[in-house]
Amino acid sequence: MDKSVPAAAATDGSPVPHTDAHLAPDLRTPLRTDAFALSDEEKVAGIAEHFREIMNLLGLDLNDDSLNGTPRRVAKMFVHEWFKGLDPVHRPEVRLFANRYQYQQMLVERDITLFSCCEHHFVPIIGKAHVAYLPGEHVVGLSKLNRVVQYYARRPQVQERLTRQIAEELKQALGTDDVAVLIEADHLCVMSRGVNDTSSGTLTAEYGGAFGQSDALRSEFLRLIGK
Repeated sequence: MDKSVPAAAATDGSPVPHTDAHLAPDLRTPLRTDAFALSDEEKVAGIAEHFREIMNLLGLDLNDDSLNGTPRRVAKMFVHEWFKGLDPVHRPEVRLFANRYQYQQMLVERDITLFSCCEHHFVPIIGKAHVAYLPGEHVVGLSKLNRVVQYYARRPQVQERLTRQIAEELKQALGTDDVAVLIEADHLCVMSRGVNDTSSGTLTAEYGGAFGQSDALRSEFLRLIGK
């Protein structure tokens, strides 16, 4: 996979960096064309300054030794952890290996830990992703499936788009449409605010190629992940 920064078309036709330029426009995370104009350290400094003001407006005493370092801690968490998937430099390289052993059955990686962030309220989404594909001439290193999930999860998200982004990335990387993705997650925007419902969960799925065409294959996938 090309590790260079992808380019998207700006309104004037000039190329600009975009995290998801290799995806269809309706699957891209909304980004401004100058999203990568600042360095990570500049972003940390700016976010820390604004978060300090938020804390001030809430009436918190930033002279307290427990709170004084919070603005920078939050800023570093945003840039280097929670939202690192916005930067295409972190896009994982999905290396393929020749399928010399002619393995032809479904390959499933289940219960992949998923941490993301609701783009509507900026609170956590916590769950699991299950992915599967049908090997052809090549297979993929298993950890790369986890890394693809984590790359797209680590940004402000909605679960529906996240599910499709993961599926499309795997289709392109593996060279096959025979890919399935199912995500089950808890949204703290539902659990900790609004309706305050701690018992419900959200499931989304994307079935490509043979998974979308065969009821038996989908059923086997769901059985293997315990659904």
